[in-house]
Amino acid sequence: MIFTELSLPGAFLIEVEPLADERGFFARTFCGAEFERLGLNPAIAQCSISFNSRRGTLRGMHYQAHPYGESKLVRCTRGAIYDVIVDPRPDSEAYCRWFAVELAANNYRTLYIPEGLAHGFQTLEDNSEVFYQISRPYVPEAVRGVRWDDPAFGIQWPEAPVVISQRDRGFANVR
Repeated sequence: MIFTELSLPGAFLIEVEPLADERGFFARTFCGAEFERLGLNPAIAQCSISFNSRRGTLRGMHYQAHPYGESKLVRCTRGAIYDVIVDPRPDSEAYCRWFAVELAANNYRTLYIPEGLAHGFQTLEDNSEVFYQISRPYVPEAVRGVRWDDPAFGIQWPEAPVVISQRDRGFANVR
């Protein structure tokens, strides 16, 4: 696996190193020892999928509050998404900075999101599916979010959202 540290503290883009032959290829997508070596949380308490039938669907920006903060591994297993993380923590050196990357079924990239960062995505294709490996169980009362269109972040989304939930529309700006 190839780990590339991102501009937001603790966040990494992970790419596979395929071992190819006439059958195709084999590649690791997770290794607890590699995560520990880099100081990343290797715990996986729950796995989830998000299926999105329409291109332009926007989900986010979500996180869980302390002490229920969760790290996430996010991979697109069908279709493609524009995946975004943002730092909503006022005491962080990266406050209000964001990073985005295209995750697609055919590029095998994974985004590691540490505790405290908010996460969201917009689908780039119909019928996109996102697979999550999450370090802590879901705690409804700890769920938090920030606005996907908060000017403090200035996230540049690929297109205006076609579908976005009322809950996600209702999150407040950070300032």
